[in-house]
Amino acid sequence: MIAAENGGHGYRPGQWLFRHLDFRVAPGEVMAVLGPNGRGKTTLLRGLCGTLAWREGRVRLGGALGYVPQALATETGYTALEMVLMGRSRFHGRFGTPGRADVARAEACLDEVGLADVARSRFDRLSGGQRQLALLARALATDCAALVLDEPASALDLANQGVMLRLLRRLAAEKGLAILFTTHHPDHALAIAHQALLMLPAGEHLHAPRDEALSEANLQRLYGVPIRRVAFEGGETLVPMHSL
Repeated sequence: MIAAENGGHGYRPGQWLFRHLDFRVAPGEVMAVLGPNGRGKTTLLRGLCGTLAWREGRVRLGGALGYVPQALATETGYTALEMVLMGRSRFHGRFGTPGRADVARAEACLDEVGLADVARSRFDRLSGGQRQLALLARALATDCAALVLDEPASALDLANQGVMLRLLRRLAAEKGLAILFTTHHPDHALAIAHQALLMLPAGEHLHAPRDEALSEANLQRLYGVPIRRVAFEGGETLVPMHSL
């Protein structure tokens, strides 16, 4: 479970990125957070992860929280397995070292995300999609009850976006994880989220079930661009109507 109770934060007196923010993501649920840059999505995540104290409100968690950052380019000699093993550090003291059980758990997490065959490959030589999935495996290795992800599909090609979305949906449905992710892709929210939080202008927000939140009117207010919900055989998608 991930919950915010009357959350509020801003970096200048009288100017709020968000205020009176209340939501609850139950085990097995997925929540998407959408909004243009500068609306407070990162501030929201930092408060949930405990690296920033909001000016108002509090965060409640129903167990350990796993965090998945964006997979940036990095120079490191660590293998994918060693990166995932870092997720086991919370089970050891400052000078503790991982044992066989930790290695087995890390290998299982890599297998969970489809990376068992690159476990001994250098992390910095993996593709962007593989690095993102390895960071997800690292979060899973913490044996978390909830996941928070910062734009998990931002640097992925279309095929790997689908891999990530299907994996998140399965982790919620089969593992019972509470999942919250930020995204610039409203169609991703439509595909897998149960609820959505829209970070609107002037510190306002809209939190509602997915279909209510992701209306054409709400999304146009959010992005300033007309967006159409298009039905097709087997589902729906969202299409921005850019004026060129």
